[in-house]
Amino acid sequence: MNASARPRETAAPLLHATPGFESDGRSCPIRDVLDRVGDTWSLMVIINLQEQPVRFNALKRAIEGISQRMLTVTLRSLERDGLVRRTVRPTTPPEVEYGLTELGQSIAVPIGALGSWAATNRDQMRCAREAFDATG
Repeated sequence: MNASARPRETAAPLLHATPGFESDGRSCPIRDVLDRVGDTWSLMVIINLQEQPVRFNALKRAIEGISQRMLTVTLRSLERDGLVRRTVRPTTPPEVEYGLTELGQSIAVPIGALGSWAATNRDQMRCAREAFDATG
């Protein structure tokens, strides 16, 4: 079979040529987003807030290993970037609840796609890692 008769595979996009990687003079969009959701804690907060708003202590219990300080810092950063909304109810003591904004909910699509990719390719990556480590 000659090269022109082979079925053509769909090529991966040239990432540097997509809008998400073009700088506006200060930074590129993907850098801004990865700075926020590229860490474990932010991603875990987003995952845990996707279904419904949650109070601070319930969120802390749901995210194994996160300290109170780190959860506070993470929530503030996500709130600052417009991904999380903090709601204070005027009770005694005040009840504080955190939930995803519309923008925060919308990030579930690309995070879900990355999760699907990870599930599909995890074994290949593990095998490659083991092969690499065996040569060194």
